Amino acid sequence: MSAPRAAAVGPAVDRPAPTLTVLVCAYTLDRWDDITAAVDSLRRQTSRPDQVVLVSDHNDELLERARAAFPEVLCVASDGPQGLSGARNTGVQRATGDVVAFLDDDASADEHWAQRLLAAYTDAAVLGVGGGVLPAWRAPRPAWFPDEFLWVVGCSYRGLPRERAEVRNPIGANMSFRREVFEAAGGFTVSIGRLGSDAAGCEETEFAIRARRLHPGGRVLVEPQALCRHTVTPERVTRRYFRLRCRAEGLSKAAVSELAGADAALAAERRYVTRTLPVGVARGLRDVLRGDPAGAARAWAIVEGTALTASGYLLGRLRQRRVGSTGRR
Repeated sequence: MSAPRAAAVGPAVDRPAPTLTVLVCAYTLDRWDDITAAVDSLRRQTSRPDQVVLVSDHNDELLERARAAFPEVLCVASDGPQGLSGARNTGVQRATGDVVAFLDDDASADEHWAQRLLAAYTDAAVLGVGGGVLPAWRAPRPAWFPDEFLWVVGCSYRGLPRERAEVRNPIGANMSFRREVFEAAGGFTVSIGRLGSDAAGCEETEFAIRARRLHPGGRVLVEPQALCRHTVTPERVTRRYFRLRCRAEGLSKAAVSELAGADAALAAERRYVTRTLPVGVARGLRDVLRGDPAGAARAWAIVEGTALTASGYLLGRLRQRRVGSTGRR
């Protein structure tokens, strides 16, 4: 889940255009069509990446198929622990571009995506830039699914800036950082982040917090016009997945709080919970009065999702305290 900060972006400074490496991390052949679409979208960029790296997360069959299908792409095996963080770190080590961008293996970039990401790096203080993520629904979107919770399916949600602005962290499906930031801060923490299709995450949150602490005055931006479309499969539009993802988000935020401190991990979420979500509930109830009965379901989904995320966070923190207490004993 990405989150906005109040600070606005300062004036741009003329700098040479940076070179770009794009990383696509994949783990299963079940997504082969999506992987192909992601690579094809990079071929169609108005500003072609200088390097594309596809990292296979401990799947030899996928690696061999990718090498045969994408001869112009550097296809490598992850040499880190299994999971998205380890695969991303492997890709960063192979990257040669000044900027390293990450595109999910089930996302497809708009043709101006790379150009618009790079345009935001004209200011030397910019450490990273994320883009907008639109859902590509593979099944009808449920009427009960609120815009405020599109982060559940890895997409931009109501409450994020609509113009270029500073944020705490970008959405992981569509983000980039200067390569030198990785050289200073290290890679993504492998103890958090997705493993296969599980619902964990937040490794980009912890990394962005760590990077900013190491670069006082550094900023992370969102450029909503640097768009990609993120596949939303039928199983991700179920109530079961919604609830699972909300609980997992809370557990992930607890892990980030342990590593980065609760103030940094939850600063943006406080604004989201106290401002964006109450307005969303009111909007849903108002929709009912306007003749849309599904508005009540959207309002309830916001309440339920908030409660599940909070309970996941509290459970995660309780587990951490128990582990700490056991260690002391």
